[in-house]
Amino acid sequence: MHRMSRVLRRFARSCSPMRAAPLGAPIPSEAAPVVPGCHVVRARTLQQRRTPRASARRRGRDVQNPLVEAEDRDGIRILRLSRPPVNALNLELAQAVQRAVLEAEADAGCTGVVLTGLPGVFSAGIDTREVPAYDAETRATMLRTINRTILALYGLAKPVVGAISGHALGGAFVLVLACDVRLAARGPFRLGLTEAGAGIPFPAGPLAVVRAELAPAQVRVLAIGSQMAGPESEAFAGIVDRVVDAPELLDAAFEEVRRLRALPAFGRVKRQLRAATIERLAEIVERDDEPLLTHWV
Repeated sequence: MHRMSRVLRRFARSCSPMRAAPLGAPIPSEAAPVVPGCHVVRARTLQQRRTPRASARRRGRDVQNPLVEAEDRDGIRILRLSRPPVNALNLELAQAVQRAVLEAEADAGCTGVVLTGLPGVFSAGIDTREVPAYDAETRATMLRTINRTILALYGLAKPVVGAISGHALGGAFVLVLACDVRLAARGPFRLGLTEAGAGIPFPAGPLAVVRAELAPAQVRVLAIGSQMAGPESEAFAGIVDRVVDAPELLDAAFEEVRRLRALPAFGRVKRQLRAATIERLAEIVERDDEPLLTHWV
């Protein structure tokens, strides 16, 4: 446990502000057969005003993390993935999520986190148009970032509620699995671990969380079988804790954070139960123990 704390502190010190602008365009994701794609168009750089971080959060956007909108309400940090149109995960978005989680951990005023996405789409998973075009060094950087992000999120001592606002596929669904409570918006959305169908093996960090959070039968159906289904389907029973109407999703997530943070030993018990997986994640990060560094996508 001490090892994980040292790792997170080192990451927090090493993170520098990001100034990457989000990209916009229909981009194929890990669910390429389901989400059609076309050419990539680079959006205009966001105008970042020189205002205090707190003011930026009140406006609903963190000037240092334009790909992750951050907003505080009653001590609860809302982290909203914001890379339209489908929040496809590329290096910049993965780095932004990592930084946002570390900032939430370090902020004493933050007593819990809600992780969500855009209306209708939490995230369509790895950007299968952009990521395979990375050179070897950039792909390795992304793999390391994914593992560090999973460590930071899964090891966060504060309550974390995943508010699944729409489609959540592949690596994005692993982010959901790393949350303490998972709520989903009711609708014609698809959830799933689509790596096998998309030809993308699991990095070491996500693989550890999948093994820890899913029963063997669920691994067989969802991960090995790459099955996608709606949030109310039997396949996601016990994985998605509750399905609510979309307008009620954030309020339900806030309610869950408040319930969890009121438990006196919440953080200690969470660390106890997750200790073995957290230690494994820390080893992956500290030892650079990622078998896919030279051959991923």
